[in-house]
Amino acid sequence: MVARAQQCDRGANAFCAIEAVIVDPHYESSGALVAGEHRRLRELGWSAMAGDNGTESASDSPGNKLRVTYATAANDLAGIDLGWIKRPRSIELTLAGVMFNRAPAMSVMLEDGSG
Repeated sequence: MVARAQQCDRGANAFCAIEAVIVDPHYESSGALVAGEHRRLRELGWSAMAGDNGTESASDSPGNKLRVTYATAANDLAGIDLGWIKRPRSIELTLAGVMFNRAPAMSVMLEDGSG
């Protein structure tokens, strides 16, 4: 993990989320890293779900206590640029940096689930 931030929304549907940028040079690409994350979550019994937009993936933990949303660094940066999603500035800058360095990287957001 190269960056971590906590972001809270105190509105009507209050929640806090932990956001992170993960880099793993053992993968050949960011897409392979995201696919590996998806496989590992399935192995652990998490249910695959749709992300908040078309470029994200998501999974709910057994019992729906946690939800993780994840995407390649490039896809999250595109979502930020298009106004689809918001990320803390430290996460945005880290995503841009890992893209510049061509590192296999993904953005992850962990939050309370629906159950």
